Amino acid sequence: MQEPAITEDLIAAHGLSPDEYQRILEIIDREPTFTELGIFSAMWNEHCSYKSSKKWLRTLPTTGPQVICGPGENAGVVDIGDGQAVVFKMESHNHPSYIEPYQGAATGVGGILRDVFTMGARPIAAMNSLSFGEPTHPKTRQLVNGVVAGVGGYGNCFGVPTVGGEVRFDPAYNGNCLVNAFAAGLADADKIFYSAASGIGMPVVYLGAKTGRDGVGGATMASAEFDDTIEEKRPTVQVGDPFTEKRLMEATLELMATGAVISIQDMGAAGLTCSAVEMGDKGGLGVKLNLNAVPQREENMTAYEMMLSESQERMLMVLKPALEAEARAVFEKWDLDFAIVGETIAEDRFIIEHNGKIMADLPLATLSGSAPEYDRPWEPTPPAAPLGEVPGVHPIDGLKALISSPNYAGKQWVYEQYDQQVMGDTARTPGAGSGIVRVHGTDKSLAFTSDVTPRYVKANPVEGGKQAVAEAYRNLTAVGATPLATTDNMNFGNPEKPRIMGQFVGAIQGIGEAVKALDMPIVSGNVSLYNETDGKGILPTPTIGAVGIIHHPDHMITGDIREGHVLLVLGDTTGHLGQSALLAEVYGRAEGDAPPVDLAAEKAHGDFIRANHAYIKACTDLSDGGLALAAFELAEAAGVGITLDAEDTPTLFGEDQARYLIACNFDQAEALMIAASQAGVPLVTVGKVGGDQITFGSQSAPLSELGLIFRTAFENAVA
Repeated sequence: MQEPAITEDLIAAHGLSPDEYQRILEIIDREPTFTELGIFSAMWNEHCSYKSSKKWLRTLPTTGPQVICGPGENAGVVDIGDGQAVVFKMESHNHPSYIEPYQGAATGVGGILRDVFTMGARPIAAMNSLSFGEPTHPKTRQLVNGVVAGVGGYGNCFGVPTVGGEVRFDPAYNGNCLVNAFAAGLADADKIFYSAASGIGMPVVYLGAKTGRDGVGGATMASAEFDDTIEEKRPTVQVGDPFTEKRLMEATLELMATGAVISIQDMGAAGLTCSAVEMGDKGGLGVKLNLNAVPQREENMTAYEMMLSESQERMLMVLKPALEAEARAVFEKWDLDFAIVGETIAEDRFIIEHNGKIMADLPLATLSGSAPEYDRPWEPTPPAAPLGEVPGVHPIDGLKALISSPNYAGKQWVYEQYDQQVMGDTARTPGAGSGIVRVHGTDKSLAFTSDVTPRYVKANPVEGGKQAVAEAYRNLTAVGATPLATTDNMNFGNPEKPRIMGQFVGAIQGIGEAVKALDMPIVSGNVSLYNETDGKGILPTPTIGAVGIIHHPDHMITGDIREGHVLLVLGDTTGHLGQSALLAEVYGRAEGDAPPVDLAAEKAHGDFIRANHAYIKACTDLSDGGLALAAFELAEAAGVGITLDAEDTPTLFGEDQARYLIACNFDQAEALMIAASQAGVPLVTVGKVGGDQITFGSQSAPLSELGLIFRTAFENAVA
C-alpha cells in the first residue's frame, strides 16, 4: 500500500504544530515516513508526553517512607506492612466516553485494571469519578446510562468490586463528560514488576488479544478539543472484552511467578508504540520490531495502523530467553496470543519492519525524551467577587432542595449496577465517604475515596486544590483509616489559554501544599487537557483518589447510629456560604470565595479522630451541604431521626472545612470533650439521635418523606 505524502494538512491532522514538525526534521535530518509521523504524533501528544504539565507535575511531593514506587510507572506502589504493598492509580477516559459512552467507560476501567496487574498486583477495588452536563441537556441521559453500564459491564465481568466514587452534574460538562477510573491491587512488596527493559538481544513478546483497527489515533484524539465533527471520531474509541482481560490477568500473574519476566508494560494509549518506546527508554536500550509477527484480527493492516492501534487487553514484555517455552505454555493454556515480535538492541534505535521493509527507523531515546516541554503562559485566577447577601432559607426547604438535586441525592441507582461484594472482602460498600476492603488473611483493611469540588477550584484554584486533598483525608479518617498516599486526575480545558493554565498551576500548588502537610504523597496520576467543545471548557476538576490503612478491625469506625446518641461537631463553624451547595441549588448562584483550608487544623482534627476512635460510633466529614446534609445522610442510612439545635442558614448549610460530625453515647461524648480540651481542638454538641423526624431547631419533617425524595431524585433525573 502506498503511504500518503507528508503535507501541512496531514501534519496538522496528527496534532503536531509547525514548530514541532520542524523539530522532527532536525532530529532525524530527513522527512519522516507516514508511520514515523504517526509514531511522533503518538509520543508527543499531550496524553502521552504531558508536554504542557510536566513542569508543574515535578513540583508535587511524591516521596515518603511508605512509598515504594512513585510516578513514572504504570501505577504507584505503597508499603502497607508485613511484606505487602498496595498498587493504585487513577486515569481518565473522558473523550472516548463522550463519543461512545459504553465502550469509552468500559475500556477506561479495563485500562486502569491493566495498569495495576502489570505491576504484579491482583486488583481488589475499583472506584470512579463521573462528571456530566445538566440533567436536562439532550445528551446527558444517554451519557449517564451508557457510562454507568460500561463501568459496571466491564468491572462486574472482570470480577473486581466497585467500592466508591462520585457523580456530579453541571452545565460546564454539557459538551465534555469526565470519566475518571481508579483501581487498586495487592502485591508482595518484593515482587513488584517494572517496565524498564534490560539485556541486549532479549526477546520482546506480545501478549493477550489480537490487534485490530479500533482505537487507531485514540491518544491523539484525546489531546484535542471537540467540535461538530465529533461523530467522525467514533472509530478512535477502543472496544473492550472483560473476559479476555480476566484471562490476561491470570496468565500474567502466573507468568510472573515463573521468573520469566524481565520487564512488562501494558499497551494503553498509543498501543505498541508507547509501550515499546517506554520499555526501551527506561532500560537505555533500542528496540527492533517485526510487525509481521504481531497477531492481527483484521486483514491487510498497515504498519501505521498496527503501531497506533489501541486494541484492548494487550501487554508487551521482555522475556528471559531460556524460559520462553514455559512462558508460551502459560499463555496457550489461557487461550491467549503469545508472539515474539522483536528484540532489544544495543543501538539507540526504534526500528519497525513490515513485509521485509523498514517502515520506521528513529532514535529511541530522543523520541521519548525530546518531546516538547512547554512553559505555557498562565495568569493567576483573580480573587472571587465578594459574596452578596444570602437570604435565610427555611431549614427543611433548604435540605429538600439539596436532596432533590441529582448532585446530592442518593446515588443508589448508579452503584447498585456495580458488583460491590465480589471476592468477599468488601467491608463497606459505596454510599458513604469511603469504601473499605479487607486485606485477605490479615487484620488489615484498606479504605478508598475519590474527591474534588470543581466549583471551589474555579473560584480559587489554590484553595480548591487543597480542599480536594483535605476532603479525601477526612473521608479516610472518618472510617478510622490512616491516609497513606494519593493519585490525581487533572481534568482541565485548553492549556493554551492562560486563564485555564492558571487554574492548572493554582490547583497543583494547592494539591502540593496539602499532600505535604497531610503526609499523603502523590504516587501516580494522569492529566487530561483540552476538555472543551466549541471553545467552552469544563470546570477545573483535579480529582484526588486516596488510599488509607486500618490496621485492625477494632480501629474501624463503622457508622452505626441509634436512638439516644449525642451528635457533636469537631472543628470551627463560621458559616461559610461562598460557593456552597445551598447557594447553587437554592439560589442558582456561584458567588464568593471557596472556603479557606487550614491544613494544620485538618491534620490535628484527623489525628484526634484516629486517636479517639474507640469513643466514636459514627463519623462523617462536613463538606457539600454542610451540617444539615451530613446529619441527614447519617440519619437516612440508619433509618432513625435526628435533631439539630440550630436552624439558621449559615450554621446548617455553611461549608467550613476541617470539620467532622460525630455520633456516640452520652458517656463517650463526655470522654471526647475531655480529650478535645486536652488536645486543644474545638468540639461542641449540636444535637441528638432519636425519633422518626428530621428536626432543625423548631422545624421538622418526617424522615420517611425526606428519605423517599433522597432515594428517588437521582433515578428520576437520569434513568
